[in-house]
Amino acid sequence: MLYFLRKQKYLIDYTLSSLLRRKAKSLGLLAVYSMIVFMLASVTLFSHALRNEAGLMLQASPEIILQRMEAGRHAMIPTDYLQRIGQLRGVKQKEGRLWGYYYDPAVKANYTIMTGGQSETPLTSIIIGTGIARARGLDVGDYLTLRSQNGEAFSFQISALLDDKSELVSADLLLMSPKAFRRVFNIPEGLYTDLVLSVRNPREVITVAEKLTQLLPDTRPILRDEVLRTYDSVFSWRQGILFVLLTGSILAFVIFAWDKASGLSAEERREIGILKAVGWETADVMRMKFWEGMIISLTAFLIGYLAAYAHVFFASASLFEPVLKGWAVLYPQFRLTPFVDGLQLATLFFFSVLPYIVATIIPIWRTSIADPDAVMR
Repeated sequence: MLYFLRKQKYLIDYTLSSLLRRKAKSLGLLAVYSMIVFMLASVTLFSHALRNEAGLMLQASPEIILQRMEAGRHAMIPTDYLQRIGQLRGVKQKEGRLWGYYYDPAVKANYTIMTGGQSETPLTSIIIGTGIARARGLDVGDYLTLRSQNGEAFSFQISALLDDKSELVSADLLLMSPKAFRRVFNIPEGLYTDLVLSVRNPREVITVAEKLTQLLPDTRPILRDEVLRTYDSVFSWRQGILFVLLTGSILAFVIFAWDKASGLSAEERREIGILKAVGWETADVMRMKFWEGMIISLTAFLIGYLAAYAHVFFASASLFEPVLKGWAVLYPQFRLTPFVDGLQLATLFFFSVLPYIVATIIPIWRTSIADPDAVMR
């Protein structure tokens, strides 16, 4: 065992010296390889971290959202639907929600407006997200004017800014009292945007949803799991868009690996012929080239992956931020919680390191089994 380890050490020493003799070629190869790994790792790390962050935040959302449908579209739901639900078995809590969208022509962006749920909230007081504050240059104590659907202007004083830690979901959020919301959107008393329900036993959510559709045929229950799957699909779709944009780089890597598999340069063939002539065995030559491929690919993978980690979690993935975040105007500013998935890491390693190693071994085997004299000639 000791002899085997010592032999591998000598092979690695020779491989490193061989790479240093071709310093320019080795550094160029390492740079291209690292850049490809960096781009692929940045996309996968950022999309997976966003998906994980959204999943954690949505865990606090209601188990069931009940919407009333009219002509196939979402419509306001009357208060008496709460009484019609009554004491439905399994439902722990139920309440109506008021929310909507407001287009601000000053910044050409839509705000999400919700009620704080407290009827005693001052009528002219609002809480805004940090994205709105940055876009409008507002701070606590300033006033924000909103126009109702009939053209009437309402001025609200900003009482607080939402925590920037939740900016992923609150950058464009505006909270106001229920009375103020009804005045701005001209919604009469007795109507809500939708209803939210909490269920005692998470395993009974589907059963409760089925009972709701039977009790209220004109409603549509939306489960929290369905919302999570939708977000997951959206992030996967955006990740796919970036991978399509990076197809050129991926194809360049494939062509590069194929070129390595198709044959060796004259200098490399001559080196192998000399090694065979001085007594190296075919297995030794293949081990040496295996270590060469392993050193280059592992070094490139580590450099590319660590650079992608820093790019995503310390530089907010500035290269891919607009595509994966998806906000048109109000881009949230936040730092993702570092999260690395083992399966994701193994998949990236498999598709970036192993193909290069295999592409390096195949031509070496073909050359090393040939006659040394013929190879050198």
